[in-house]
Amino acid sequence: MIQSREDIRNVAIIAHVDHGKTTLVDELLKQSGVFRENQDVQERVMDSGDIERERGITILSKNTAVKYKDTKINIVDTPGHADFGGEVERILKMVDGVVLLVDAFEGAMPQTKFVLMKALDLDLPVIVCINKIDRDGARPEEVIDEVLELFMDLDASDEQLDAPFVFASAKNGYAMKNLDDEPKDMKPLFDTILDYIPAPKGDPDADTQVLISTIDYNEFVGRIGIGKVTNGSIKLNQEAMVVNHHDPDKKERVRISKLYEFEGLAKADVTEAKIGSIVAISGISDLHIGDTICGLENPQAIPFQKITEPTISMNFIVNDSPFAGQEGKFVTSRHLRDRLYKELNTDVSLRVEDTESPDSFKVSGRGELHLSVLIENMRREGYEFAVSKAEVLYHEDENGKKLEPIERAYVDVPDEFSGAVISKLSERKGELQGMNPIAGGYTRLEFLIPARGLIGYRGDFMTDTKGNGILNTVFDSYQPYKGDIAYRKQGSLIAFETGESVTYGLFSAQDRGTLFIGPGEKVYSGMIIGSCARSEDIELNVCKKKHLTNTRTSSADEALTLVPPKILSLEQALDFIETDELLEVTPENLRIRKRILDPLKRKRAGMRK
Repeated sequence: MIQSREDIRNVAIIAHVDHGKTTLVDELLKQSGVFRENQDVQERVMDSGDIERERGITILSKNTAVKYKDTKINIVDTPGHADFGGEVERILKMVDGVVLLVDAFEGAMPQTKFVLMKALDLDLPVIVCINKIDRDGARPEEVIDEVLELFMDLDASDEQLDAPFVFASAKNGYAMKNLDDEPKDMKPLFDTILDYIPAPKGDPDADTQVLISTIDYNEFVGRIGIGKVTNGSIKLNQEAMVVNHHDPDKKERVRISKLYEFEGLAKADVTEAKIGSIVAISGISDLHIGDTICGLENPQAIPFQKITEPTISMNFIVNDSPFAGQEGKFVTSRHLRDRLYKELNTDVSLRVEDTESPDSFKVSGRGELHLSVLIENMRREGYEFAVSKAEVLYHEDENGKKLEPIERAYVDVPDEFSGAVISKLSERKGELQGMNPIAGGYTRLEFLIPARGLIGYRGDFMTDTKGNGILNTVFDSYQPYKGDIAYRKQGSLIAFETGESVTYGLFSAQDRGTLFIGPGEKVYSGMIIGSCARSEDIELNVCKKKHLTNTRTSSADEALTLVPPKILSLEQALDFIETDELLEVTPENLRIRKRILDPLKRKRAGMRK
């Protein structure tokens, strides 16, 4: 018999990137008494990864639980960035409602639409929380209208349109049911969750059914599956069967050797969990997202939507430059392969494939940010390798026609820069779909653009908008190939010989373009040391010293002045490289190089092309 479990609420916090999800979860944890009063708690405590903290983005969804008025509220903090959208899709299977967070200044953004669409498709009740109402330029009344329009665009039902609105400042730790209430604490949000998010339902007497929605990984216990108990109960040491909706042949007998529930930020050992509980299970080595853990009597898999497919790929290659093995701890193909396949334990949107060469692996992901986060993590762990330029993954229709992934790009730019942005994106086969003025002298442009048209564009975008533009993309569809795109107008400045760069050599080189290195840096033949002002590649000797002569001219001893080099970040370097170039990644350096280092062989290969 179906019953509801009133002492639990399962809720996900969904939003566009940087609208304050993680900060809101911090406040809910603090005000529910999870932390001791004298406990020193870092900001954005849910963002546990170094890169998450540095960039201010959530990459992996996190689970936590708080107690409020005798009710346990399981909260899932989800990523807002489109590249990690695969995380959001499956988390929603674990909860009974969502809190949609919207910035009171920015309003409804592309990712707001994406995550809301997923929640409405699953028929989940939505609480709308307008956050950052204390921000300069906040316009909560207009944002309410934007959100309601979004609900109507997505064909929300009448019940879903009756979503309650809460107004909050997560940073200052208060929420209000009406804009003119006195701000105090987060209680109005807690109360709205209890009143509006339904208690989880299930049949406590039925066979066990737990759908695994997230996989965590721990060096000590291996894979940890996280999911909600949909029916029955699950006990420690219970014999169970693992089945999968998309793989009818999978039937694996297992024993539940470790069972946890979430208490605050920690996992607490439990001996039994009943319907509605969100549990973590370890000790099953071959557990995957989408698997259902069932009782032995009548194993029934719970339906589960397939994870969105990757749209771009890169080759990760063993480093074979003249400086190979000097800076990294893990440099062989076995190291590289093991690390990439280990990443599949936790990242469901990633694909890793062996290629014909044992030294190269094809890695596919949801976007450039998705892959650059993996590269940065590996680099920090001591890996040394090279990566190729990102390429999109094409499909074919039934007539054999080439289809490519198209992104819907939303661009917020100051009015005076909109012309430059429209012209650049049009060159990259972007089609302008709409143009609307928004608050603060900004214009919002909407484009449909091939995913490959965005590769390498972000650097230009920041320059063209003087750092004031915001670019957001979300996957739209596969459409017929739009034609060739010229990515880079400039050629490369290439080092002619191996050695150490000197001021004299760099001084004569800087007139040819923009340098990426300063004096005293190790270079090798075929390494790229800058971008050329013209479209062709030029080889330069930057290790050349000045020959001393007996005669002295009046200007001989004047100091040579170098323009400061442009130091590229990982993303900028990935954006810059061309198809015949590689990025050498080590724990200490990023070096761009030609695929073929030998100038003669390179020339021959160019002529064959």
